[in-house]
Amino acid sequence: MDEMDETTRTEIEAAAFRRLRRHLMEERPDVQNIDLMTLAGFCRNCLSRWMQEAAAERGVEMGKDEARALYYGMPYEAWRAMHQREATDAQKAAFDAVPKEH
Repeated sequence: MDEMDETTRTEIEAAAFRRLRRHLMEERPDVQNIDLMTLAGFCRNCLSRWMQEAAAERGVEMGKDEARALYYGMPYEAWRAMHQREATDAQKAAFDAVPKEH
């Protein structure tokens, strides 16, 4: 493979991020954040926080609620009301058993 220029690499990474977001938000909204945290060590809220951090690195001020609304495509509380269920005891136990390194 030829050397890829920085702009093309950034565009490919951005497209992959948008695809991940669409998958989590549109195709699998049933997957709970606690399950993502337990299995993968990150969730939708982490992704919104990473967006907030990336904005800050570029001098763009973005609050937590603004970052979540940008990621979720709506206010976070609205998304939670539509998709998030109360965690079961089994989900909580599985989450608690995972080492917290992040």
